[in-house]
Amino acid sequence: MSAAHPSADPGRIVLSSDDINRAVRRIAHEILEANKGPEGLLLLGIPTRGAHLARRLAEALRQVEGTEVPVGSLDVTMYRDDLRSQPTRAVEPTHIPGDGVDGRVVVLVDDVLYSGRTVRAALDALADLGRPRAVRLAVLVDRGHRELPIRADYVGKNLPTAQSERVMVRLAEHDGAEAEGVRIAGPAAPAGAGAGE
Repeated sequence: MSAAHPSADPGRIVLSSDDINRAVRRIAHEILEANKGPEGLLLLGIPTRGAHLARRLAEALRQVEGTEVPVGSLDVTMYRDDLRSQPTRAVEPTHIPGDGVDGRVVVLVDDVLYSGRTVRAALDALADLGRPRAVRLAVLVDRGHRELPIRADYVGKNLPTAQSERVMVRLAEHDGAEAEGVRIAGPAAPAGAGAGE
């Protein structure tokens, strides 16, 4: 057995914890500018790390505007088109705060945008919950390689990658403060969390 296994590649850091926080603050300002303030906004994070990022974004919006923007989570597991090939995915609870999505500007939040299939599943899940006035997409990392005509409205970092590379997002809330950051690494055996779709 070889001592050097590809999955052990720690990769190179492309975003530090401070970089992530700066990106979240910048996205918050961009959302407020585009929406002309916080009125009518609803942030919905796609679990797992997207939900953590949505809460960080809500806090950044509160710091800028002094107003609480509702934040929740939208589980897309049962709407995915790869459920048959990956049936072991854990279903996480969807939480929609307040009066639901009708008439709101919903900002979907995810960690990595890759093929676009996770976002497509999120749009299907959202359609079952009501009719937002508009839907926007905020992602920490856009790594390219789209398979569907989907683009993000707000991007922390555009990160050109090879399809064989992995983008690994680690957040303090889920992975521990010492692990926080975004890394890019070479191919591995079964892809780890945060590779993005």
